[in-house]
Amino acid sequence: MHLIITEKHDTAKRIAAILSEKKPARERVNGVDTYNFNGTTIIGLSGHIVEVDFPKEYNNWQKTDIKDLVHAKVLTQPTHANIVTAIRKLGKEAKHLTIATDYDREGELIGVEALKVVQKVNPDISADRVHYSTITSGEITKAFANPTMVDFNLAAAGESRQVIDLIWGAVLTRFVSLSSGRLGDKFLSVGRVQSPTLAILVNREKERDIFVPVPYWELYATLVNGGEFQASHKKGRFQDEVEAEAIKAKLGKTGTVKSIILGKRAEKPPIPFSTTEFLRAASAIGISAANAMRIAEYLYVNGFISYPRTDNTVYPQTLDARAIIESFLGTEFREYAQKLLSGVLTPTRGKKETTDHPPIHPATTAKRSELKDDEWKIYELVVRRFFATFAGETLWETMAITVDISGEDFSANGARLAEPGWRWYYSYNLPEDRILPQLKEGQPLIVKEIKLIGKETQPPSRYGQGHLIKIMEDLGIGTKSTRHEIISKLYSRAYVHGNPLQPTKTAYAVIEALEKYANTITKPDMTSRLEQDMDKISEGEITEDYVVKESREMLDEIFKDMTKNKELISESLKNGLYEDRIIGVCQKCSSDLIIRKSRKGLRFIGCTGYPKCDFTLPLPKTGQIVVTDKQCKDHGLYFIKIINKGKHPWDIGCPHCNFIEWQKRLEEDKKNGIIPKKEEKKISKTKGKK
Repeated sequence: MHLIITEKHDTAKRIAAILSEKKPARERVNGVDTYNFNGTTIIGLSGHIVEVDFPKEYNNWQKTDIKDLVHAKVLTQPTHANIVTAIRKLGKEAKHLTIATDYDREGELIGVEALKVVQKVNPDISADRVHYSTITSGEITKAFANPTMVDFNLAAAGESRQVIDLIWGAVLTRFVSLSSGRLGDKFLSVGRVQSPTLAILVNREKERDIFVPVPYWELYATLVNGGEFQASHKKGRFQDEVEAEAIKAKLGKTGTVKSIILGKRAEKPPIPFSTTEFLRAASAIGISAANAMRIAEYLYVNGFISYPRTDNTVYPQTLDARAIIESFLGTEFREYAQKLLSGVLTPTRGKKETTDHPPIHPATTAKRSELKDDEWKIYELVVRRFFATFAGETLWETMAITVDISGEDFSANGARLAEPGWRWYYSYNLPEDRILPQLKEGQPLIVKEIKLIGKETQPPSRYGQGHLIKIMEDLGIGTKSTRHEIISKLYSRAYVHGNPLQPTKTAYAVIEALEKYANTITKPDMTSRLEQDMDKISEGEITEDYVVKESREMLDEIFKDMTKNKELISESLKNGLYEDRIIGVCQKCSSDLIIRKSRKGLRFIGCTGYPKCDFTLPLPKTGQIVVTDKQCKDHGLYFIKIINKGKHPWDIGCPHCNFIEWQKRLEEDKKNGIIPKKEEKKISKTKGKK
């Protein structure tokens, strides 16, 4: 029997349908679906079927000496016992094994994990590997006709990441959580990749915190003659209001067109989609990085697009772009395909060229009716980007006008889309035309209105998800496969909220403590160096053992610094975390209102002036509480959000306003007889309990 192992069940089902002459027979082995045809069995995994972990004696955080974790033995144990048992059973009967998992570091490791399980029950089994970038009939057939060797170096690079991230995450997370007293589900997560990423956001927020707005003034003239338009003073920003007012006072009621400069501006087409470029584009149309990758994975597994994890920005010569574009002639993209096919197909090229996977591109056509709304948005984004990379430049006609008003120069700039070029195919965020009236040099103009507008300089903007992923790539933090996951983890740990990402006070507390007493953890240099070492493992230059040993030694030095400063770290964290519990000032006694817990474990907002002051507000029983920087005008309390895993954040807003609204609804429900009296008593008793 020929056993084929894929990374997911849906992939196994699709590949079986492609390779079998007839519909494959479905058979359940130990509760796992397999597909059989012509002496071949295909089984899909559920990602990793084993995981790395410490021995059980290290599980108790309070009883384990954290230092022991730095050099502790790491074990591999099954995560999906039913799949492992099924593979063992099939592996005993198999004569040959083909690994058909995704072709990247993670996929190679998943395949090798399965191979090792089989080899324990069938040591002499032969094995090979197939590579593919789209799950289409042509590419899958070609891949299985040309198998290659299993890349154990690439798998070792993936395994080293697992081991290193386990050790660093466990040591740092336990140290910081124990030092701050934040245990249970409220523990403070710290990681090799997560912490430098969070530091980027916190340091950006600090720049915003210390930013001092500088006032400035801008002078505008509304001009009329055959059309109305606005021009601004050539100086741009006036730092001195007196100077600006003096110029405004001297301006007359007419002006003269001093010069007209006509020109053209070209915009080059965009480069092909790497994972980073794709996630940035998805973020720009309102789809988060995590959702974009989840949808892209679905589209890939179902054969609609190519593999979505790639650094490549250059289409390989083997890609039959003409055939792909021709396939869209019978779809709603017909007009675009026809236009491209009427010319020469020369794609743009980015700076990164790799040989594992091509840039993300459409693989087969899809109908809107086949996909959900967000799935279609991502599919359309990929199709339009692919088309745009073969299109011509976008051309704009420009006009720069200078107007003399009482000896002062005012300027206005216009632009008109002359040739849509690639923007016809990829129409996202298209700038609007700025049309100026037809004018001639020396032409008199009427000054309809003069405005002096006072403004302030703005703080540096926060980073959106797409921008942050680009920064992480530039600094060598994480990989194309993990960056969106790191961002998701920051949200789930309530370190950030919103998009652009805004760090919470908890994030401040953790990063400030680490930057003071264990600076290396928050810098990209260390994690970037380890990423480079993992690449060297995959290239066979160094071994997994060497890199893991090196990472343990690096962590050992960091841990020594942290241990020396344990009391200071603890104090810094506790002070910072206290601030994150402050909701505002009590209107009854002017003490702090903070998030507290009752004897029964119920959360509420209580006054630090208790027992003299008994003011309280209720809070939801579950979910991470995020205190934002927005304040209620009526009560002065900070707005809060509740984050529950797998759900959209619940914006409660001002907890006092929310409580008042809740009481109103409760009274209305009581009048309508909706709430039983027993339930009313329970609610009234909860209010005010500590």
